[in-house]
Amino acid sequence: MAAARLRHRMGRLLERAPALGPWPRTYSTSPVFADVLRLPQKQLTKIVYPLRELEQYLLVDSGAGLIERRLFDPSFEDIERAESIFAATAWNRIEYLSSAVRLDHAPSLRQPEVCFIGRSNVGKSSLIKALFSLAPDVEVRISKKPGHTKKMNFFRVGKHFTLVDMPGYGYRSPEDFVDMVEAYLKERNNLKRTFLLVDSAVGITKLDNIAIEMCEEFALPYVMILTKIDKSSKGHLLKQVLQIQKFVNTQTQGCFPQLFPISAVTYSGVHLLKCFIADITGSLK
Repeated sequence: MAAARLRHRMGRLLERAPALGPWPRTYSTSPVFADVLRLPQKQLTKIVYPLRELEQYLLVDSGAGLIERRLFDPSFEDIERAESIFAATAWNRIEYLSSAVRLDHAPSLRQPEVCFIGRSNVGKSSLIKALFSLAPDVEVRISKKPGHTKKMNFFRVGKHFTLVDMPGYGYRSPEDFVDMVEAYLKERNNLKRTFLLVDSAVGITKLDNIAIEMCEEFALPYVMILTKIDKSSKGHLLKQVLQIQKFVNTQTQGCFPQLFPISAVTYSGVHLLKCFIADITGSLK
């Protein structure tokens, strides 16, 4: 029954996702997204939709039915609206709220919530910093040493939603990591989506499988983000994407079928991810 409810919710989300039509070259743009839209079409595609340049190979090599159709395919106008949600202004305050080591220490909030979880050194803090690039006063600490995040860190994005940075699992993870994270995932009523980060150069590890099993056990809707897609050759990346997509299609119930790839250097794909977060939290209404 839980899986059926997840599929029903997913179906409703997909019905709302706008289809991408022809690519006009004139927009009513804000400075936030204007520089990106001025790029040549090929470069624009790579920045906003980084997986599309691989699709011609994926469709040929994978066989019919392995790679899902584009389920979330917003227009540039929707992506631009999402950018404004992540931009700090006098009317849209984006701020760090608090940290917590236990769920009962977490701030009590009614607005929708999304959380980011992943193996230590997968690039989680760097990605969150990129999401908040238009809110320069928000400090997201990044360390070269794995396991830097030891607490659940809560960030408020205006009146729209709260973003939670979870401790990394694996090397140097907090001793009470399981108790902390399991209680949050299981009991946080306003949690709308869990974003699970996987290193695209490494693939799904045994530790990642534990996190996946936890999401599946609690019947949580979650999304798989592939980080560091620029750290591998195209051939290796293709192999990993195929394996991960096959795993999602055949071994999961609650995972959104579409993968979200992110570059470690240019953060290609961040614009699309922002739009997805804004959509599932109702911020685009």
